[in-house]
Amino acid sequence: MSKVYFLGAGPGAPDLLTLRAVRILESCKLVYAPQPFEVTFSAHLQGKSVRIPFDFYFADLISQIELQLKVSSVAFLVPGDLTFYSPFQALVDALGDRAVVVPGVGTANAAAAFLKRTFDLPDVCNRAIIASPRTLGADGALSLRHLAAPGVTLLIYMNNLPLPELVDQLRAGYGECVPIALLHRLGLPGEEVVIGSLDTIVGQVGDRDFFNLTTADRRPALTLVVAGKTLAATVDGTWWDYRRDHIWRFRSGDGE
Repeated sequence: MSKVYFLGAGPGAPDLLTLRAVRILESCKLVYAPQPFEVTFSAHLQGKSVRIPFDFYFADLISQIELQLKVSSVAFLVPGDLTFYSPFQALVDALGDRAVVVPGVGTANAAAAFLKRTFDLPDVCNRAIIASPRTLGADGALSLRHLAAPGVTLLIYMNNLPLPELVDQLRAGYGECVPIALLHRLGLPGEEVVIGSLDTIVGQVGDRDFFNLTTADRRPALTLVVAGKTLAATVDGTWWDYRRDHIWRFRSGDGE
């Protein structure tokens, strides 16, 4: 029975596609790939019909999928994966048992690897929060300044605030200058990463529009923002040894 596979495609770098996703992709004749994935995954798409899913209304997209399922399975390359801010949930729900979701390397995971940082760190950051200004602040809901508290690593997707305003909100929440990183098109052509602090980042970025706020293309930009002390913290072996003695060490029957 043909299936519709939603393949977590990470930030869009083809070498981050899982082995399972590669195997499934090879078996599908029709692939829906959002821009710029039709380019970055081109080596995996040879000989396939490739369409951009966001060119279609929902009902038309479902109709196309239904027709294709009579011939072969269908694949969607899902930015990041289904975990956060994915527009594909409605398709998964509509397709029911015919939908199969394959996890991928999420953008947050790729960012942590690039920065060589864990986003929660004992005595530095005790929680990581994923949020977007596009879904905050309306109808009395929390804003970024409420989330950006001491002890928090904040991961900001789809920012739609001018950078000076974003920095002001973060400073109001953190109450101090903390490190911040802008990861633009991570793993894609045109990748650019700017790492600084709330005091320096606006000057470092200058007039570059990492968030598509001044261009004709108003779609969410492929820029992840990470802020928090963990970005610059250094760690010694104290917590390692504590875990070794109290958590990891094999405990025999006599309690030693």
